[in-house]
Amino acid sequence: MTSDASGGTPPSGVRPLAAGDLSGRQRWQALAVCLMAGFMTLLDVSIVNVALPSIRDGLDAPEAVLQWVLSGYALAFGLVLVPGGRLGDARGRRAVFMLGLALFTLASAACGAAQSGTWLVVARVAQGFAGGLITPQISALIQQMFPDHERGRAFGVFSTVVAVSTAVGPLLGGLIIQLAGAQEGWRWVFYVNLPLGAICLVLARRLLPDTPSTGRITVRRLDPVGVVLLGAGVLTLLLPFVQTHQWEGPWKWLLLVPSAVLLACFAGWERRWRERGEEPVLDLSLFRVRSYWLGCLLILFYFAGFTSIFFVSTLYLQSGLHYSALLAGAAITPFAVGSGLSAWVGGRLVSRFGKPLITVGLTTVAVGLAGTALAVGLVPGPAAGWAMAGPLLVAGLGSGLVIAPNQTLTLEQVPVGAAGSAAGTLQTAQRVGSAVGIAAVGSVFFAHLGQGDWASAFNAGLIVSTAFVVAALVISMADVVGRRLRPLPPAMAPAGDRGAGERRHGVPEA
Repeated sequence: MTSDASGGTPPSGVRPLAAGDLSGRQRWQALAVCLMAGFMTLLDVSIVNVALPSIRDGLDAPEAVLQWVLSGYALAFGLVLVPGGRLGDARGRRAVFMLGLALFTLASAACGAAQSGTWLVVARVAQGFAGGLITPQISALIQQMFPDHERGRAFGVFSTVVAVSTAVGPLLGGLIIQLAGAQEGWRWVFYVNLPLGAICLVLARRLLPDTPSTGRITVRRLDPVGVVLLGAGVLTLLLPFVQTHQWEGPWKWLLLVPSAVLLACFAGWERRWRERGEEPVLDLSLFRVRSYWLGCLLILFYFAGFTSIFFVSTLYLQSGLHYSALLAGAAITPFAVGSGLSAWVGGRLVSRFGKPLITVGLTTVAVGLAGTALAVGLVPGPAAGWAMAGPLLVAGLGSGLVIAPNQTLTLEQVPVGAAGSAAGTLQTAQRVGSAVGIAAVGSVFFAHLGQGDWASAFNAGLIVSTAFVVAALVISMADVVGRRLRPLPPAMAPAGDRGAGERRHGVPEA
């Protein structure tokens, strides 16, 4: 009988599938389980935004607590992604996925039952840690389960879930609060995860494959010094951004100095750890792969612009135009619809068009955001929310051509054995970008809001969001031009390449 990912014997009657055992139908069934869990974890990044007024009233929570309800989840999520991916590579992705899912479901129950602001913040941090365990396993399992010709489609479906869960969060949160009432409705924003988590656990136990070549794990094998250095470096990097409104004055930015030192120490330690013949938490040789480090940099800037759109839009619609939580969520939904549609198409087209597809997507997002700012300027007052719908749909159509294709092309040269930690690093770039973008856009938004003009504040924030997207576009264009000027060596160039560049290659030797 096949051993379980935990190193023991599977429960009676249950044989966890190895990747090689999976038929085409089984691969897509396993992916559906991953996407259900991914939807829950990513939904909780955005759904809580519209629940904050309900939380404030229900728990009599001060502003600092409300800020940590959001940032505590984001920080914990970002800190665990890389070590969580490494743990899945070493210990078994199925086992770590199920562990994270169980913890996430329990933490959601604790959030819904919170009796104080402190209780809720601690439970949200636990939720974030659990989400950070789950998310890198999804990308790694896609790498493991799907052959090259299907992987783009699989990442396209995953990107659809990312886009829809992020953008539909405000709408779903508003609907739940509308049905359950403003006083206690926020609790059901968390309780909705309980049945989904229970169903997903049962399906994961039966449908997810084991990870090849995993066994019993030791603390030393997980590179604890590297984990601590990386976690401390990311924490000190993100804190001044997520606390930009709570910590007044410029002194908070001094944390960037120890962050740089800690991350430099992390890089030095990882090199020495690998020279000893040990497995580092992050194989730095990945960053010698052009497609990988450029993809990480591109997605950092894109998420700085992408997530901050929802931040300023929700503030403008609810506080400036006095939309209800449900109505504000509905006004943002066209972005989710467009992104979901084009992500499915983008996953199918990425193997044909490669990097230029991402460039087209980023250009479309920038045009859509510029159109959104123009619509708000031309249609002031309560009707502005509906005037935004068309341009946001255009921006969403572009967004779907960015996230999945970039993920596919960024991870294409990563060996399956390192897929978890590589995916965790890529998603850490997303979390860092989100924190930086929200801080930068929020600062500009509130500075202009001091003049009392909500529309001007929204447009100013949107300009900053667009600037981040344009920065990602410049990186994408430089990558496309660089590929044309620097053709692959004959040994690496695939026959019949139609633009996907370095598709199907392994990581070059160090």
